[in-house]
Amino acid sequence: MSNSFGELFRIMSFGESHGPCVGIMIDGCPAGLQLQAEDIQFEVDKRRPAAAAGQTARAEEDKVEILSGVFRGHTTGAPILLLAWNMDVRSDQYEKFRFFPRPGHADFTGYLKYGGFNDYRGGGRFSGRVTLGLVMAGAIAKKLLRLAGIEVLAHTVQIGEIEANASSTDDIRRNVYENPMRCADTAAVKKMSELIERFAKEGDSIGGVIEGLALNVPAGIGEPIFDSLEGQLANALFAIPAVKGVEFGAGFSAAKKRGSENNDQFIIKGDKVATVTNNAGGILGGISTGMPVVVRVAIKPTPSISRIQKTVNLKEMEGSELSIGGRHDVCIVPRAVVVVEAMLAVVLVDFALGERLITRVIK
Repeated sequence: MSNSFGELFRIMSFGESHGPCVGIMIDGCPAGLQLQAEDIQFEVDKRRPAAAAGQTARAEEDKVEILSGVFRGHTTGAPILLLAWNMDVRSDQYEKFRFFPRPGHADFTGYLKYGGFNDYRGGGRFSGRVTLGLVMAGAIAKKLLRLAGIEVLAHTVQIGEIEANASSTDDIRRNVYENPMRCADTAAVKKMSELIERFAKEGDSIGGVIEGLALNVPAGIGEPIFDSLEGQLANALFAIPAVKGVEFGAGFSAAKKRGSENNDQFIIKGDKVATVTNNAGGILGGISTGMPVVVRVAIKPTPSISRIQKTVNLKEMEGSELSIGGRHDVCIVPRAVVVVEAMLAVVLVDFALGERLITRVIK
């Protein structure tokens, strides 16, 4: 498995859904950053299931522990090891699925890739549970980005057919973590919640779209051709389980536009070059333009549903059926919002260190 990501700010993910713990190791964090467990816990708590219909009943405390790399409230420059123990684990039901891959999950591909030695309980390494470590890394990355004046935000813009209206950055800052849908458009929250409730009653699930924003990213960030800003962001975002699509700026809708409509015309704003529109999503040629970086990710419906589905018996190589019980989110979108923020931050801080926007020792 490829469990590491990044160059100067390098993260290594570890742990399984039903193993003893999940976490992250960070190598390359500058020394001198003020850091307490509470700083990371604040971000991790945003990932916890909200008190709303269709959210998992698995009640993990997710208490963050810092095992290395921090001394007397400051980072030391050494690798930082962060973890949370898995406490509310029920693995019995997964024994019956061991040779019956659940549709939509990585059970079959994991079994094939690792010869049946993969941890199949709760999806193992392929579970959304591993995103807990990504959020931990994102918490540190966000603190570092603030030193460079860069802000990262994300919000739910669609669940099923319910689309949120466009929101200002102030609305995103103010509203997202004040409602269970993690949506800046408060008028859409009730409709989204009702839709999830309906699918919960039907024993089904639903997906959606999350928009991520990075503000005050200076022009010139990105290393074409293969380490472009878009490429690295897409790589990081596709590491989030359930992400099936990534687009920047106008994205796929650009295919329907004329050049005269899609081109972002340049203007002088204050003492900087800006653009009238931002169809490029703040990136041209794989390099940041100085405009807000805008990316959207498509999240597939949660594959664990109680409806009867077709599968196969891998031992007997014959057809079968299954119905998935247990504790699962009907819609994973709201819990993934902070994960999208985290991966945006991890990528941007890696580039920022390379551009020396953040020093290696913070004083």
